[in-house]
Amino acid sequence: MRDAPRRRRSLLALTALALLLTACSAKGDPADDPAAPEPGTLRILASSELSDMAPVLEQVRKDTGVTVRPTYTGTLDAVNLLAKGGTDGRYDAVWLSSDDYLRLRPDAAKKIVSETPIMSSPVALGVRSAALDALGWKAGQVTWAQVEQAVQDGRLTYGMTDPARSNSGFATLISVASALSGAQSALTDADVAKATPRLKEFFKGQQLTSGSSGWLASAYTRRGDVDALLNYESVLKGIPGLTVIRPTDGVVTADYPLSSLAATDAATRADVKRVTDALRTEAVQRLITARTHRRPVVASVPPAAGLDTARRRELPFPGTRSVADRLLDAYENKLRRPSRTVYVLDTSGSMQGDRLSRLKKALTDLTGDFRDREEVTLMPFGSDVKSVATHVVSPADPQTGLAAIRTDSGKLRAEGGTAVYTSLEKAYGHLGAGRDAFTSIVLMTDGENTEGDDAGDFDAFYRGLTGERRDIPVFTVLFGDSDRSELRHIAELTGGRLFDARTGSLDGAFEEIRGYQ
Repeated sequence: MRDAPRRRRSLLALTALALLLTACSAKGDPADDPAAPEPGTLRILASSELSDMAPVLEQVRKDTGVTVRPTYTGTLDAVNLLAKGGTDGRYDAVWLSSDDYLRLRPDAAKKIVSETPIMSSPVALGVRSAALDALGWKAGQVTWAQVEQAVQDGRLTYGMTDPARSNSGFATLISVASALSGAQSALTDADVAKATPRLKEFFKGQQLTSGSSGWLASAYTRRGDVDALLNYESVLKGIPGLTVIRPTDGVVTADYPLSSLAATDAATRADVKRVTDALRTEAVQRLITARTHRRPVVASVPPAAGLDTARRRELPFPGTRSVADRLLDAYENKLRRPSRTVYVLDTSGSMQGDRLSRLKKALTDLTGDFRDREEVTLMPFGSDVKSVATHVVSPADPQTGLAAIRTDSGKLRAEGGTAVYTSLEKAYGHLGAGRDAFTSIVLMTDGENTEGDDAGDFDAFYRGLTGERRDIPVFTVLFGDSDRSELRHIAELTGGRLFDARTGSLDGAFEEIRGYQ
């Protein structure tokens, strides 16, 4: 295990703000979001994929008179907030995809006083029809070993969410590791070590990563050359053209428990129980499964049409936090494809002062999150690109690369105009093609384009790209006086995503983007 300064992506410090929206808002701690309590209103900290429950919650409001006000965040991030006491007095309940990791954290587990499953959804594999036909698979007879073999044979590629940002990604990682290690009970350190060689081969097939299921689905549809997705069954059922497979040797299932917080009073807990009871009525359970493709937990309600009813082995969650940490650390630094990112950074004259200081701090802080084997390029620009500095985080000597990034960040100076599009074009030119890595560009600017190529020139440039370079997304960051429409267009054109650092922190925006790299 790594020491504390090198402990990137520890489950203790995960940030999982994976909102299922077109643009993200970098607000940092979700404890900043909820308003003061109101009579008849429950403030619930909820896993981000539950944003699809709005119609159900409206029905619950009609049935009970209680309004649910959700704040969406990542499951693991919510657990960390609980452990730090950040929910006390700010939330009335938590509604996570799973409480499995919460149970490994006594400091978080003591914050809840009830735990009632509302619905369920297992991890599954969604495969394009053409790929399924080529593989000759029958949906009800596929094992994880067959999936692994198809990847090794070069016949299957897939996308999945980042386990450090998304509980669906973490549940998928546990499912694959358990199956390929042959574990007969909860994963142990020995199981992780045994499975690592096979897992390394398995993750060679991963072509897409994401901090959220929503963006992953969009990227999958846009690319068209990825064969499959690994995610919750409920998510996959909402994507046209996929055959959903639950491997016969077992999966991890989310059960979405609604839990009261210990810091609340009796009246608030009674409202939580009213909402819980309403969610488990037959009528609402039917609405849930029909609307969201999740499975009912009330035995008298059948799953929606199209949901496989065959029994599957339920794979257990790791029994200790150390095993969970070790598995995630192995994925981030050994198993997955490395990341390759160009940070195109506005250092024009308008960045002088506090803005530049915030940029330097954000970059310096971000070095604690870079993975082994990661390639990071800093490309500051003003009226043109000022310099290009590329550093690799070597597993043999990671501190040298990280220190170099911090040094180059400290040297940034504010001067010149704002050549956004010309600089982006040079970032694509720098990246080229041919490396087996998750490749992306991060663009941060505090103003509108004033020099060099304009939006039309960049659009023409991008349309002329081919092959791997055409698939490189640009993740844009709103900061200072930057133009939302300008940056949204760049993100949409390239298949990236817009992040807003104007209402939150620049550190938070950069950190959120990590789930997509």
